[in-house]
Amino acid sequence: MKIAIVKLSAMGDIVHAMITLQGIKAQLPDAQIDWIVEEGFSGLLVHNPDIDHILPVRLKALKQCRSCLFAEVRKIKTYAKNNYDVVIDLQGLIKSGVLARMLGPAVGFDRHSIREQAASFFYRKSFHIPYDENVIYRNIQLVDAVLGITTSREQIRRKAPFLFFDEEERNKTASFLRRDQKNIIYILGSSWESKIYPREKLATVIKALGENALLVWGSEQEQASALHLADQCDAIPLPRLTLGELKALISEADLVIGGDSGPTHFAWALNRPSITLFGPTPARRNTLEGALNKTISSPSSVDPMHLNRNDFSIAEIDPEEIVQVGRELLVSDKAVSKEGN
Repeated sequence: MKIAIVKLSAMGDIVHAMITLQGIKAQLPDAQIDWIVEEGFSGLLVHNPDIDHILPVRLKALKQCRSCLFAEVRKIKTYAKNNYDVVIDLQGLIKSGVLARMLGPAVGFDRHSIREQAASFFYRKSFHIPYDENVIYRNIQLVDAVLGITTSREQIRRKAPFLFFDEEERNKTASFLRRDQKNIIYILGSSWESKIYPREKLATVIKALGENALLVWGSEQEQASALHLADQCDAIPLPRLTLGELKALISEADLVIGGDSGPTHFAWALNRPSITLFGPTPARRNTLEGALNKTISSPSSVDPMHLNRNDFSIAEIDPEEIVQVGRELLVSDKAVSKEGN
């Protein structure tokens, strides 16, 4: 069976969708699985043994380069020559629906389960899975319904780590880690400014938890925050990391702390302890909490259908609450285990 999965972006959303691969391979071990993804995020998928082919596209670039459209269409038509038995659109956008339709027999969420309802027009068959359901369960429910398989929540809880990297990437990050201290990774950025915890409050957390505090950044603004924090407390700004290096680093973390962002969700994918801070987005929808992975939310009331980018309530989270949860994870026996939640 040839299966194409369309999940183009963003980083955290791709991570949340990748869990579906284990369920497919456990029940359809001979299936060929190809993944269509925005080129900039293809590094998330490399080295994954459950993916046969990573097929990159550059749809985001079309906003600045309309003449690139024809090249992208030709590329997609080339991918369609793989003659897929089914194309599963886990993105649920009009552009991903069109792409899925071009690749082969497209299926996806029904019009009542996605924000861009017109996307369902492009599917041969669609399935109703409530939009406010947890995104991880939404992806699994759709894949299970399409393929006629069953992935239990216990299987998800006992998942194997599913982000991969090579030895060179592991070796490049090994020098940042300490054997005599806990390694705590702080994720400084996110796609929205309102998802980022204020750096002065984060400094309080860093000072209280101590240990080997490593600051991860991905933009010039985040780098400036890292340098500022390094001046305020005993923390180490890392150089800019590739996706592979970031995966390797987080795979060895004793604790990851950050907002609702892709790198923070790496910890869940790699079965490493984490605290994810939520303000303008809903924790119950955007991650799974367990023994290793904790969430702390602001008092804001969040409507998944109408997110407010100007909701900066994450600043209302008390640093002491983060410190308390962090200490519990660091001393827990589970915090040194690399098994699932």
